[in-house]
Amino acid sequence: MNRRQWIVISGISLLALLAGMFSSPWISKTGLVSEPAVKAFFANEWQSPDGKVLDSKDWQGKVLVVNFWGSWCPPCVEEMPELEKLQWEFSNKNVLFVGIAIDSPSNVREFLKKTPVSYPIAMGGMNGSQMYKALGNTQSALPYTVLLSPSGKVLFSKLGRINEEELRNSIKSAL
Repeated sequence: MNRRQWIVISGISLLALLAGMFSSPWISKTGLVSEPAVKAFFANEWQSPDGKVLDSKDWQGKVLVVNFWGSWCPPCVEEMPELEKLQWEFSNKNVLFVGIAIDSPSNVREFLKKTPVSYPIAMGGMNGSQMYKALGNTQSALPYTVLLSPSGKVLFSKLGRINEEELRNSIKSAL
């Protein structure tokens, strides 16, 4: 390659780097969450993968970790053991984890046979994507995790694979 080609390639690479740096905060940004969105979350009629009704009133008054996930999503699957570990770690401290599956019930049932969890799993159904958008997921990507205070205030949200220590510290500060 001649010198001119190297300069053009270097210039394009620099522009791509700058575009990535300036767009990354926008891509990972989560939106503000309104009180009506949290109320709608608790008012939704959630069902387990087996079709049983889950009473979200049992979730209120606790530090609640809501994880939107799918069995087809590699980062979602990777973080499940960490979420399970944290559920056990905080189980006697008024902390509850809830997984909201953006998937089909049959896929979720098959997945849970191989990777069981002790916390409730609810089916997102047709409302799942609207629900995670209302709770701040402006990018409509998974996994998406939201930490709610016992009064229903959003304390933390994370788009993408969770960092176990970051979530642990957020839970501790909520207690």
